[in-house]
Amino acid sequence: MKAGIAGGWFRRYEAAAPGERLVVLPHAGGSAAFYHRWGASFGPETDVLVACYPGRHTRLDEPLLRTMDELADALTAALLPFTDLPLSLFGHSMGASLAHEVALRLEARHSVRLAGLHVSSRRPPHRLTARRLHMADDRTLIDEVVRLGGTDAAALADPGLRAMVLPVIRADFEIAGTYGPRAAVPVGCPVHAYGGDRDPAVSPADLAAWADIAPAGFRRRLYPGGHFYLVDRHAELTGELGRSLAGVR
Repeated sequence: MKAGIAGGWFRRYEAAAPGERLVVLPHAGGSAAFYHRWGASFGPETDVLVACYPGRHTRLDEPLLRTMDELADALTAALLPFTDLPLSLFGHSMGASLAHEVALRLEARHSVRLAGLHVSSRRPPHRLTARRLHMADDRTLIDEVVRLGGTDAAALADPGLRAMVLPVIRADFEIAGTYGPRAAVPVGCPVHAYGGDRDPAVSPADLAAWADIAPAGFRRRLYPGGHFYLVDRHAELTGELGRSLAGVR
């Protein structure tokens, strides 16, 4: 696949013969770089876009966003040029809530119905509780990142990297923590929920509750692991996604 930047908002892995499009929405504190393997994980029919949120990596000169609504509004607008193919969203952790909000906006405002909504390691909106971690001191914030795991925990051990990464994590924790609980507003496409069976933040029952917003169909898949199960289970997860995407062509 040919990699490039699309519309300022996306790292694009352009398919040779695109038949469907997958958009990946990173977790709190995450970036497109975390998902660099995804571009080579699907067949030549799948066009892969990974969202690049403002305030990090290639968009360091832009201000960080701090509410789910402003992030979802901006991302929805950026996605409109890419709705010419069957479109599926995959969101991990905070990205799952964002994916749901974008799906609702595409349907209600633009009459675009997704081929599939794929949510990972996140409770549905009606099971969320407000959290104020973004107001905590640096040590508490770091402890939470370490508790959840992921590559960000290693970066926080370096003082220089910590100074760069912590403001991004704090802003994203504000987005995630001040969002919800919200009504269980259904989407018009099938919903697929994924998670680790030892996730300290999201239980199997939490994942199953995504069925409440999925009148068009629901499926849950658990993998061995914690909140960042998708690192060690990359091949299994992307294989499962690939089979789902093949069904929408």
